[in-house]
Order: sequence, then structure tokens, then C-alpha cells
Amino acid sequence: MSVNTGNLQASPWGSGLVSRSLIGLVTLLVLLGIWEAAVRGGAVEPLFLPAPSDIWNRAVSMFGDGTLVNNILASTRRVMVGFCLASLVAVPLGILLGSSPLFMAVFNPLLSFLRPLPSMSWVPLSLLWFGISETQKYSIVFMGSLAPALLYVIESTRNVDPILIRAAKNLGANRYHVMFGVILPSALPQIITGLKVMLGIAWTCVISAELIAAREGLGFMIMNGKEYFQTDTVMLGMVMISITVLVTDLVLRFLEKRLVPWQD
Repeated sequence: MSVNTGNLQASPWGSGLVSRSLIGLVTLLVLLGIWEAAVRGGAVEPLFLPAPSDIWNRAVSMFGDGTLVNNILASTRRVMVGFCLASLVAVPLGILLGSSPLFMAVFNPLLSFLRPLPSMSWVPLSLLWFGISETQKYSIVFMGSLAPALLYVIESTRNVDPILIRAAKNLGANRYHVMFGVILPSALPQIITGLKVMLGIAWTCVISAELIAAREGLGFMIMNGKEYFQTDTVMLGMVMISITVLVTDLVLRFLEKRLVPWQD
């Protein structure tokens, strides 16, 4: 019996990474073209929304004198230091709280207090404690990311199938084997997904800190552009934030495939 597989073949435009990327690229180019034409045609005032070519020219200028690279590296360093510190605390503590009702009862009041606080609320205290310093920026990212990351880890741990845990115990597994052989591998994919979401929140935290007290960074660049009515600098800072987040997300996706190869 022969099976006709002609209809099962994927359309060159309907599936595949290359096709989707090409469609996305064409869409982006069309939007940029409409944007450029609207500004050049006078439909949009450049002071309020500069043309993509003006933003590009500003990027070339700032890249040439090194300020763009310095601002990107400063913000990225602050995000990664604060984010990694928050992750180092949130992952083990969250697994402990998610797997132990007793510890959850002990820490729940503190977590309930920290959870609703936005990163901006920590700015006055951080300035008082650390002054206008790099430590102050790290602390803003750390405090703004810790509580949400902790909640992600707790929920990921709680979502582990209890049947798997009981089966491991029935087979003679002790607490160590249950934790590192069942709970952690089962929760790790959701934990990594939550940390990727938290990376975006970490960027929000560092931009909040840089808008108020900083001498370099993408947030400082945006605020400085606003002060001098350089809208192209403001837009360039926003574009660089998006690109930097996309790059770091790709790095996390690469690490995710190495850490959890069993996860599709």
C-alpha cells in the first residue's frame, strides 16, 4: 500500500525557521519604510518621532565615539550582576519553599510584603545606603527581580507531579534523591522559562535606576537625550534595549537546550 505524501509536505512559506524569519524581515522593512515615508513626507514631526534613518545616523555617530558601546555594556553589566545574584538566591530558596510547607509558612509574610513593591520604590533607600554607585544599581535590579523570580520557582516546584515523588519514595529514594532526581529535573524547564521572563523585568529595573541616578547606561542615554530634545537619541536607547534583551534571550535559549535537553 502506497501513501501519497505530497500533501504532507510543508509549504515553503507556511512553516520552517527560514520562512518565518523571512516573513518577519519583510514585515519589519515595510514598517520601517512606512515610518520613514511618513516623517519625510511631513505627516509626522521629526521632533516627536524621528525617521529610522536619523536614528541610524545617531547610532553611527555614537558608535564612532564609543559612547553607545559604553552605555550598552554598562547597562548589561548591571542587569546581569543583579539578575544573577537574584537567581542564585531565588532558585534554591524557591525550591526549598515550594517543597516544604513549613518553610513556606515561615517566609510567606516576608514574601507577601516584598512581592507588590516595584523597583522604583527601592531607589530612595538604595541611594541612602549605597549612594550613586554601581552597587546601588545592582541592588535595584536584585530587589526588583528577587520576589517575582522566587514566586516563579516556588510555583514551578509545586507543579511537579506528586505521583512522581511518591513513586520515587516507594522505590526507596531518600530526600536527596527525590530533590535532585525528581523535583529539580521536573521543575527546571519552568524555572528557566520564569527566569527568562525575569530578565525583562531586570531590564526595567536597571532603566528605572539609570533614569534617576546614573552617569552612563542606556537609561542615562535616554534621559540625557530627553533633556537636550534629541529624540533620535531617545529612540536609539529604546532600540538598543530591545536588541540587547533579544541577544541575551538567545543566549539563555542556548543554555536552556544544554541544561534541559529533554525539554522540547
